Amino acid sequence: MKPLKLGQLPRLEVVKMTISLSAQLKTDLELYAQVHAQSVGSPLADAAALVPHMLQLFIDSDPGFRTFRKKKTTVPGGPLSSP
Repeated sequence: MKPLKLGQLPRLEVVKMTISLSAQLKTDLELYAQVHAQSVGSPLADAAALVPHMLQLFIDSDPGFRTFRKKKTTVPGGPLSSP
């Protein structure tokens, strides 16, 4: 099997956020969680645990956002926190 983009999951400091997903996206996320668990050899109890890691991977791989983050120190409405 081709390796997944999302590897082992590191522990993160977390804050709770509620989101709504389409039914298809929820189904796909649950399937991805199953494939991920097989890929890394570790059971995953909750597919939602993947979401923060997927979002971080998406943000980190967005060249436009990386450029913005390097150049900007503020955004409309307040300061931009550095990671």
